[in-house]
Amino acid sequence: MFHLGKTIVSEDIIEKDFVCNLHACKGVCCVAGDAGAPLEKDEIKILEDIYETVKPFLRKEGIEAIEQQGTYIVTEKGELETPLVNGAECAYVTFDDKKVAMCGIEQAYNKGLVSWKKPISCHLYPVRVQDYSEFAAVNYHKWQVCDDACTLGKELQVPVYKFVKEALIRKFGEDWYLELEKTAQKLGR
Repeated sequence: MFHLGKTIVSEDIIEKDFVCNLHACKGVCCVAGDAGAPLEKDEIKILEDIYETVKPFLRKEGIEAIEQQGTYIVTEKGELETPLVNGAECAYVTFDDKKVAMCGIEQAYNKGLVSWKKPISCHLYPVRVQDYSEFAAVNYHKWQVCDDACTLGKELQVPVYKFVKEALIRKFGEDWYLELEKTAQKLGR
């Protein structure tokens, strides 16, 4: 672990390799698990504001889940998350003709209809950020469903921090990312 501004960063994001392999995993990270995507407080207003624009990109089941539960939910622990369809996939998930999970929000973004790509937790994955009062912990999250992404990352020699560069800059800023790169270079990555 090392300090970078107001963050404590796990060296795993520099030392581990990762590149999403959608052909192998079919986007299972948006389907597996027992919770929706974590949301930040400012993201709930964005979801409310863009829902009608994103809605045409969503599946009927996703629309029904959102209209029953809301554009976001608050868990028993007070955490904010995207709603789920029948306790399974994220309500914002769509599937292509090869059954690959995709984000309906990101599809609207790619068409230029919204200016918000998707929740930062999704954009950052496999990096997870835990905010504390004085700092944020930036960690690599190892999940078995992403083993193919680890293999592909190793093959292509792409460290986690490079794979999620755009998301890290979105979350922490360009200056923070440049400092991260300097640290990585010192570590030979």
